Amino acid sequence: MIKGIIFDFDGLILDTETHQYLVLQEIFSEHGSELPIIRWQQEIGTQTGFSPFKHLEEKLERKLEHQILQEKFEDKYHSILAEEKARAGVEDYIKSAKKMGLKIGLATSSTYQWVSTHLKNLNLFDYFECIQTSDDVEKVKPDPALYLQTALGLGLAVEECLVFEDSANGALAAKRAGMSCVIVPNQVTHTMDFCAVEHRLESMTDMLLKDVIEHVSSSLSNR
Repeated sequence: MIKGIIFDFDGLILDTETHQYLVLQEIFSEHGSELPIIRWQQEIGTQTGFSPFKHLEEKLERKLEHQILQEKFEDKYHSILAEEKARAGVEDYIKSAKKMGLKIGLATSSTYQWVSTHLKNLNLFDYFECIQTSDDVEKVKPDPALYLQTALGLGLAVEECLVFEDSANGALAAKRAGMSCVIVPNQVTHTMDFCAVEHRLESMTDMLLKDVIEHVSSSLSNR
C-alpha cells in the first residue's frame, strides 16, 4: 500500500533542466559549436564534475574565459528561472497527496539551498515533510541513498513509497532503493533510455494522483 510519495526536484517540479540546456546550447552556438543532447543527458539527475565550458574548449581546441562564460550563463539562466512556474499538474499532485493523508518527501542530487529557495518561490516548501539533498549523502543518484534516507525520514518502508522522476539516473536510484517509480520526462529527458518503471506520464495533468496510485498498486498486487 502506498503511504507516501517522493518527488525529484530539477526537471520534475521545476523544469530547470530544459532551460539549463537551452542556455548552454545558446552559448555553444555563439562559438560555432553545439552541446549534443545525448552528452548532456549523461549529467542530468546526478553529479559527475562535468564542465560544459571545458568541453567547449576541447571541441574548439582553444582556451576560453570560463568565468565570463559562467557569469553569462548564470545571468540568463537565473533570470529565466525567476519567471518559471512549476510544471503542469505538480501543485495539484502535491495538494492531492496532502488531502489523501500521504506523506510527502523530496530527494534531489542538488543542494538544499538550491531546492529550498525555489520551493519557497513556488510556495510549495511547506508541503514537504522530508527533504534530502546532495548535502546529506556521500553519493547522489543513481545511488539509492537519497531515496532510502527520504523513506527513513518519512517513517516509511521502501515498498510504501511511490517516486516521481524525470531522469534515467533518478529512476534508476528509485528502483535500486526498492521503490515504485513513475516517470514524467521533460523536453530534454523524454528520449532517455529509462530502466523498467511502473508507469510513464507525459504530464501530471494526464492522470489524477489517486488514479496513478491505484494503477501502480494494482500492478504491484498482480506480480
